Parts: sequence; structure tokens; C-alpha cells
Amino acid sequence: MWVFGYGSLVWNPGFEVAERIIARLPGYHRSFCMRSIHHRGTDENPGLVLALDDAPGVVCCGVGLRVTEDRAEAVLDYLRERELISSAYLEHRLEIDLADGRRVAAVTYVVDRDHVQYCGGLDLEEQAQIIARAVGGLGPNTEYLYNTTDHLGQLGIADRELDWLVQRVRQICG
Repeated sequence: MWVFGYGSLVWNPGFEVAERIIARLPGYHRSFCMRSIHHRGTDENPGLVLALDDAPGVVCCGVGLRVTEDRAEAVLDYLRERELISSAYLEHRLEIDLADGRRVAAVTYVVDRDHVQYCGGLDLEEQAQIIARAVGGLGPNTEYLYNTTDHLGQLGIADRELDWLVQRVRQICG
């Protein structure tokens, strides 16, 4: 079983990974388009987390995470508990292109545009203001942004929007 990681799964999968490789998912864009009321914010002060939003003609770069067959069921149960906590993500099996030329189907979590937590279209300044101030059950929203951007950078995956957000959030936080 393969899993596509584009946010926290890149730096904190929470399961044993048998193989990790750079991967590309065509037709989707990584963005802070989902309000977080559990992990990185609260009902009163929602944070933002990354989600995949469909966008024709673009490609999201992330990582393919392979799970051994004997662990697949347990990992899928874990991912469903972690990622589907508020049903704002939809679980799909989408084709990803691995850096070594293989194409595989991967469990992928995509935002549900009809869900109340969907907030696509926020401008970057508004995203930065929210991220700078929100804190949830897993800690500050800033930590999520910084960890994701740092780990993507270590893998050689550039994301101009995330880089801009890091710079702006650091300005806001002083």
C-alpha cells in the first residue's frame, strides 16, 4: 500500500514506512484551505491545515510512503482515525508518479469542498494572520507550517506560497 504525503505526513507519518520517495500528484494543489478545529486550532479560534484541492494543470510534489502488506490494514485504520477526525477530508486512491519512474495508486486525503471547514481562496496575508495566532490540541499552527516547510525543503521540494507564509508568520510573531 502506498500513501501520498504532502503536509504533516511528510515529517510525521506516525507509522512504519518501508519506502519513502519523492512523488508527484497531477491535478491537485497543496494549500491552507481547511480550517483546523482539533489539531491546530479550536472551534473558537480555528487554525489552518494543508489540504489538497483539485486544480487542473498543476502538480503537487510530496512523498510516496510505502507500507508493507502485513501493516496495511493497521496503517489504514490509523490514517482514518487521524485524517478523518472531522470528515473534512475525503479518502481517495489516486495515481502518483514516483521519482524513479513508477506510477502507483496511493491513499490520498483530499479536502471536501462542501465541508464547513473548507476555506479555499483565502489570500496569503489572511492565512498568515490565522496561522500566527492559532493553537490546537497538537500545538501551535506555526509549528505545523514550519515543520512542513522545513521538511519539504530538506527533500528539495520548493513551495513558494509556503516559503512566503513562513517569512510573513515570523514577522507577525516577532
